[in-house]
Amino acid sequence: MSITPSGAPRTGGRLRNEDAHHSVLEATAALLVESGYGALTIEGVAKRANVAKSTVYRWWRSKPALVMDAYAHETAASVPEPDTGTLAGDLTAFVADLYRIGRDPVRTKALTGLMAEAQLDPTFAEPFRAWVATRREVVETLLTRAVTREELPAATDLAHATDLVFGPFWYRLLVAHAPLDPADAEAHVATVLTGLTGRP
Repeated sequence: MSITPSGAPRTGGRLRNEDAHHSVLEATAALLVESGYGALTIEGVAKRANVAKSTVYRWWRSKPALVMDAYAHETAASVPEPDTGTLAGDLTAFVADLYRIGRDPVRTKALTGLMAEAQLDPTFAEPFRAWVATRREVVETLLTRAVTREELPAATDLAHATDLVFGPFWYRLLVAHAPLDPADAEAHVATVLTGLTGRP
């Protein structure tokens, strides 16, 4: 048993809680990919994470909240916020990571399933939109930095610009009329920036 700076024995409870919390998120993300949102249950997550069902409910009030928290955790790791020093570099890196999701049929199925569920289930729509907002915030941060560096006009509509960045991803993901290829990221970003700046 280790000792804290105050001299009290360290129980390790907080560390165990953090490990359990992480295990639940990992288990949820894995089950979502394996079986989809509809088949995922709190009981199944608890069993996979080797924790009590009550432990899961202590941290997440509902299945939708748990699923979107787990997906946010996974997405933040797979599509992080880049900082290359230029807007073109930042957006190209971000979009390329985003498009890689479209190359993975298992992850594509999970994400399109979540989108469909959000249209049908009002209780799921709220956490889904909250997750989407976190991803939009990443792009808006990149655009805000670009305004500060005078790469974009100060009057740029950042919300609309963010729509332009995500548009090809969601449209191609849901309609499947064209592939999502990371090699296309640079050209897609160049088209967006030409529209925003008026410069090729």
